[in-house]
Amino acid sequence: MSIAFEIPAKRVLSSTQLTAFQSSATYNTITSYIEVLNASVVGVKLTDAHPESLGINAILRLLDRIEQLAHETPPVENKASRFGNPAFRSFYDKVQSLAPSLHADLPGLDQNATPELTTYFSQAWGNRERIDYGSGMELNFLCWLICLDRLQVVTASDHTALVTLVFWRYIQIMRILQSTYWLEPAGSHGVWGLDDYHFLPFLFGSSQLRGHKFVRPKAIHDAEIVDELSKDYMYFSCIKFINSIKTASLRWHSPMLDDISAVKTWEKVNSGMIKMYQAEVLGKLPVMQHFLFGSILPYEGPPPPSSDESHHGDGHAHEGWGDCCGIPVPSAFAAAQMEREPGKRIEGPGIRPVPFD
Repeated sequence: MSIAFEIPAKRVLSSTQLTAFQSSATYNTITSYIEVLNASVVGVKLTDAHPESLGINAILRLLDRIEQLAHETPPVENKASRFGNPAFRSFYDKVQSLAPSLHADLPGLDQNATPELTTYFSQAWGNRERIDYGSGMELNFLCWLICLDRLQVVTASDHTALVTLVFWRYIQIMRILQSTYWLEPAGSHGVWGLDDYHFLPFLFGSSQLRGHKFVRPKAIHDAEIVDELSKDYMYFSCIKFINSIKTASLRWHSPMLDDISAVKTWEKVNSGMIKMYQAEVLGKLPVMQHFLFGSILPYEGPPPPSSDESHHGDGHAHEGWGDCCGIPVPSAFAAAQMEREPGKRIEGPGIRPVPFD
């Protein structure tokens, strides 16, 4: 039986719809997939050798092309602003244009599914208009992986490689985009991510460390340990990244991560991360009102409120992700660059010098 594919679209506009979503098959699909991927990397290092299937290799080649597009699209002169660089829109347009042909090279993919998959894929790199990025876009990438799994481009034997090779490759490319185009953190200060941008690398990264004989969560405060373990573990690599662009201690610019470091075991950190993701990403209307439902991840809840209710009730009519209608926030890269260039800082009410949260 063939699937009637469709281009994913927004469906959730109200708290009633969000509640329905949280008891839906699609919600269970997403949370179950996270748990499956999470379990696949317990005790696994990024540097461990993994068998690479045809599907994994094809996905990695596709991601290599995305990185190449970033290198081919340098930032434009934008010294007057510490906000997102307009060249990101050119990069985004190139990704959107090339996405169908890139998906044509994925083995076994039903080409009728391409419009559905490319919607998730294109919107996994940031918001074109706002030039920002948050864990909602990260969720789009996860949905893309779910679709590839459902369509048998990858199989259960690929799950470990999907995290340590594919997902981690995506994070590395996102770091390039964030630093090249100064993507703003979606929300008032990346409110839906553990750092300014991401959540899932910390979730999967804490799974990698489950059962570690020597390293405890408090080790994130030891710079030498962080540097040594960053090559093997996502969690420590993310901490190293934060430390590289922000000054002062984690207590000041990443209080959530600082609090988590007091937890005794990685098992508790990991289980807490899963619960936090369900509550703070999948359970928040400002994120889920932008979630895209298609045929593979369908919406089966009540209809949206009327247009009047969407403007005056729970719904939100604006475009873009993150903390609804919040003030744009410069990226940490922009703030750090301003710190390195004395005399070029922007000053005024509401503008804080680095460390920038």
